Amino acid sequence: MGAGGPRRGAGPPDGGWGWVVLGACFMVTGFAYGFPKAVSVFFRALMRDFGAGYSDTAWVSSIMLAMLYGTGPVSSILVTRFGCRPVMLVGGLLASAGMVLASFATRLLELYLTAGVLTGLGLALNFQPSLIMLGLYFDRRRPLANGLAAAGSPVFLSALSPLGQQLLERFGWRGGFLLLGGLLLHCCACGAVMRPPPGPGPPLRRGSACEAPGEADADRKGLRLSAAPPGGKTRRRLLDVTVCADRTFAVYAVTKFLMALGLFVPAILLVNYAKDAGVPDADAAFLLSIVGFVDIVARPACGALAGLARLRPHVAYLFSLALLANGITDLSSARARSYGALVAFCVAFGLSYGMVGALQFEVLMAAVGSHRFPSALGLVLLIEAVAVLIGPPSAGRLVDMLKNYEIIFYLAGSEVVLAGVFMAVATNCCLRHSRDSPPSPGSQGEASDNEDAEAEGDSEPPPTQESSDVEAPEVPSPVAGPSEPQVEAEPEPGPAPKSG
Repeated sequence: MGAGGPRRGAGPPDGGWGWVVLGACFMVTGFAYGFPKAVSVFFRALMRDFGAGYSDTAWVSSIMLAMLYGTGPVSSILVTRFGCRPVMLVGGLLASAGMVLASFATRLLELYLTAGVLTGLGLALNFQPSLIMLGLYFDRRRPLANGLAAAGSPVFLSALSPLGQQLLERFGWRGGFLLLGGLLLHCCACGAVMRPPPGPGPPLRRGSACEAPGEADADRKGLRLSAAPPGGKTRRRLLDVTVCADRTFAVYAVTKFLMALGLFVPAILLVNYAKDAGVPDADAAFLLSIVGFVDIVARPACGALAGLARLRPHVAYLFSLALLANGITDLSSARARSYGALVAFCVAFGLSYGMVGALQFEVLMAAVGSHRFPSALGLVLLIEAVAVLIGPPSAGRLVDMLKNYEIIFYLAGSEVVLAGVFMAVATNCCLRHSRDSPPSPGSQGEASDNEDAEAEGDSEPPPTQESSDVEAPEVPSPVAGPSEPQVEAEPEPGPAPKSG
């Protein structure tokens, strides 16, 4: 699970144009995670104009998040078929068009289809390709790059919410939606800079999922091509579902499902929990700002820490440690009632939450390799979408039934702790199994990333004509039965002259 640094000379540039790609990924991540939450600023105005309740209006953000997570396999297929840049350009147009059309909505159903479905799909078509490109441009500095890109989520959330409030006060919700739709056109600019990495990298690195279909080599494995049919023509594998058979991917998928059940619940219920404890409304709202400020610092710092030579091979254990810290924070703060205790909870929660956000995609890249990362990411996001649709709504219903927030914090903390324990134990079992199993002749010294082995094989000098001529007769000898007795019969005349 915790593959180390690169083992080959040629590879991703780890800089150069990659910093531009990192900046674009920072913006896309901020829009993807911050925009669905920032839209909640307009809910009160929507409830007044449409005569709906809070739960009906909140479905706009829920549908947007469901599209962001649930369309992961669709995004993987489109990226493999058309490349990262075209998919991101179309995604930016869809996200913008969804908010522009939502400004003309006359019913909540129209909001669900425009702001929910269209904008959510557009954000999904930007988010996943940006992470794929980031993995193609960075290898040695990839943990730091992932941490910096993940910092876009708290930064944009802190900026979009006040911006939405200002737009609502000056232009109303219709004008605010229209201007936010224009703001989302920046996703097209982010997609325009996603060009394939230059240089003589290995085939899996150079093209991967981000070149046009005609630019890929015919011998590329794992992402683009599958087994050849009887006609001799290769077929393109749009979604590599064989990654599900990988033990490391299965461990990560189960961990993400358990994590998503409880990770987002405390942040969603924090403000209402503080108000229920007697904290003033303004002070209660400031608690989320504390989480955001700590999160902004924690993500790049944790990414830089995970990139250290001694820690990078153990990034999976660092991820499980972050989950344990987050879950224990929830459990220990379930009875926090004073404002000082809530501030301490927000600092600890923001720190552990930022660590989880900075490491989650780095662990997946290290587990499956860059050539299978597009398909793995799509499947993981689909699994996470199911958990997101189960966890927070169920917590809200329990609060309505029990009128008690403590049990929610206990439940959410237990789920995140379970995810961390499972990640650590299962990763240790996988590594022990790989150490105990005897290495095959061609897999000795091979990393968990299959492309490392292939790149090392490509770096070896090609066999000369003499070596191929010597090895050629050895191939049919085990197969042809009559040749074996002749080989054994030739030494028999040897001892005869000695006896004579």
